[in-house]
Amino acid sequence: MQTLFSIMGIYLFIAVGYGAKWSFKEKIDDRTITLLSVYFLQIFLTFWGLLKRPIDTELLFAPALYLGISLLSLLLMIPLAKLLFHDTKERSIATVAALIGNTGNLGIPLGIALFGEMSVPYLTLINLVNVFVVYTIGVFYYSRGEFSARDSLMNILKLPVLWAAMVAIALNLIGYQPSPAVDKTLMMGAYASMTMQLVLFGIYLYGIKLREINLRLTAWVNGTKFLLIPLIAFITLQNIEMDRAVKGILFLELIVPLAVANVNLASLYNCAPRTVTVEVFTTSTLFLGIAFFLPTLLQMF
Repeated sequence: MQTLFSIMGIYLFIAVGYGAKWSFKEKIDDRTITLLSVYFLQIFLTFWGLLKRPIDTELLFAPALYLGISLLSLLLMIPLAKLLFHDTKERSIATVAALIGNTGNLGIPLGIALFGEMSVPYLTLINLVNVFVVYTIGVFYYSRGEFSARDSLMNILKLPVLWAAMVAIALNLIGYQPSPAVDKTLMMGAYASMTMQLVLFGIYLYGIKLREINLRLTAWVNGTKFLLIPLIAFITLQNIEMDRAVKGILFLELIVPLAVANVNLASLYNCAPRTVTVEVFTTSTLFLGIAFFLPTLLQMF
């Protein structure tokens, strides 16, 4: 029950965005909110998350494994996406969307609810790895919908979030601890960023029409998210010596639904943002059903 309450609290802000767009229509500019979120508010989220606690090298194995499983999944999806999807934007979405999970807004509170406070260091570092996946691999593939490979690589370097993350990591490693006043400011910006992303998702959700849903792409993304990646994760974790609880945390973070960051990037680079919104929505809806079986699934390790 606590798991469902954690999820439903997040969905409340999605409903706020949907209701706002329904009420004010074109008075709400989707693009402006995207730019505000990606270029400004997410910098606060990055600093707050990365300066929250010292980075302990003993904790790095789980996030490194998360990255390894993500890259292995990507290598499998690249040729399959090229074979199944001929439209450039559809191919980009099919390749990268399932890799960008909601490890922050949903994964962290859900991990704490299921595993307690011992999970926080692992959840924080896995979310850090996911941030780099989003703003490197994610930016590259969503850019490929309209940009050349060279321009897509340049788009990665243009985003301030990536540079903010590098600065925050450097500050963490030299032992910097923000004062209570600075921490409070960063926390305000971080929560504003998370809330803004959820509201933006609701805004895009309002514009979805059933006849516009790409059933083949939706089936592919959901199959990749809830079948292929969990299968790769399960086989990998069964053959690695690691604390059972940490395995459960890692598996959870790999199966959380698509992050709203997918919508942000798709909107920023004009890579069919409404199509991506459908994929985020369908994985989020399916995850509500999976949530009932999460305790059982996580006991497999």
